[in-house]
Amino acid sequence: MRPGAMLPAGPAALSRRARQDKVCRRPSTGCSASLDSLPSEVLLKILSYLDAAALLCAGCVNRRFYHLANDNFIWIRIYSTAFSPRRSHWRVDPAEKTDLSVNLLSAGDKEAGYWKKEYLTKQIASVKAALARVLKPLHPHTGLPVKTKEALRVSGLGWVIILRAADGREYTMEHADLSVNDSSVTVIWYGKDWPPLATLSTLDLCGVTPVFMGQSRTPSRIRPRWHSLITKYQLSQLTESSAVGGDRLMRVFCLPPGLVVGLWKREEELAFVMANLHLYCLVERSMLGSPAVPYELPPHTPVSDDSPERGLHGYRLHVDMHSGGASCLCGSFHNLSASKGYLENEYMKLTVISFKNNTEHLPLIGKVGLSWKTNSFDGCIKSCSIMDLTLLEEYGKPFWCFSSPVCVRCCPGPSDGPSFLGEAYCVDYSDSEGRLHMELVWVEETEEYFIVSLALYLRLAKVNQWFGTQY
Repeated sequence: MRPGAMLPAGPAALSRRARQDKVCRRPSTGCSASLDSLPSEVLLKILSYLDAAALLCAGCVNRRFYHLANDNFIWIRIYSTAFSPRRSHWRVDPAEKTDLSVNLLSAGDKEAGYWKKEYLTKQIASVKAALARVLKPLHPHTGLPVKTKEALRVSGLGWVIILRAADGREYTMEHADLSVNDSSVTVIWYGKDWPPLATLSTLDLCGVTPVFMGQSRTPSRIRPRWHSLITKYQLSQLTESSAVGGDRLMRVFCLPPGLVVGLWKREEELAFVMANLHLYCLVERSMLGSPAVPYELPPHTPVSDDSPERGLHGYRLHVDMHSGGASCLCGSFHNLSASKGYLENEYMKLTVISFKNNTEHLPLIGKVGLSWKTNSFDGCIKSCSIMDLTLLEEYGKPFWCFSSPVCVRCCPGPSDGPSFLGEAYCVDYSDSEGRLHMELVWVEETEEYFIVSLALYLRLAKVNQWFGTQY
């Protein structure tokens, strides 16, 4: 049979199509001809020459085109062309030819859209398999995939935010800027078309991926793509308690995990949104969830180990502080450990930098601040920065990871350490898995911060669950 030709549909299919024509076709006005005025048989012939991406777009025109674009005879040929065995030096098994013929003959007996669903299911599975191969090699020092940037490029992965109003309206915003850091991705949205903040209730952060990998290097709103919910944020939490800083134009708020929201001081309306996404399982979280349910990491199975101090030693830490593409801290620390005497108040303490050891103290290079920009203005919040933390356990697997804005606040100087000339500052972060406390001193002569103390406090519940212990 000639490629693209249509098999005759059965009486039941023709009867269904005739009923759809009566419901979906609109009477034409005047003498001008339109596609919608053509018979279904002619439109099906035209649609049979489209590829899968164009066919999915055609199905969004109206109800009639949706039903026509679900035609099983068109989709079974697309499916067979995409996934049939490709053998250039061997003859195709006659049984495979028989299976294809049987499928073509039975296509009219399947419910409408059956072969479209089959095609899309297999297409998505092939994309996931290709990305799994790219992400398999791991960096020996960070435990993160070596080729995350390549995976983002190959997949065309991007991110959108969906603002939902109390009356049910939705506003989808495409990202305006994106940068890839050593351990995270920073995505920024800004523009002039923000809806009024008072009408909004939630913000959904979603990964968006082209259904057909390789056809588009960047996600496009006119190409078929699927959404994967990463996090849903409640905008009612934009209160004084979530404020992290500001300047003469902007007030900045933090909604965990990792979201920065900037409001114009005068209007108290949205100016920009910044998402900080740690690279650990980022591709999976951005692709493998559904539009309504985030992707869940597979459960961790504790490694069989009879050591009485398992889970207390062998940790490795990599920490970055950055903003606007400039890094002020990039440090790696090895062989971190704790003793049972440091297990208290449901936390295990790992000392990374000690007050008493001057050789461990580190400077922050360059200016510390959170850079922001919109269509018309830009600025820097001096009291904030973005921190990326990756903590690996003794077997080299990521144990605790985050990418989040942090505040540099004034605090009392250390009482049990050496004396310093300069003002004392501290940085604190906490989530469900642990806490971080960093102390800094501002040295006026060199105009730079020095880190004089850094400690991590890991929740014992996470340690016990991970290692199968009972501390």
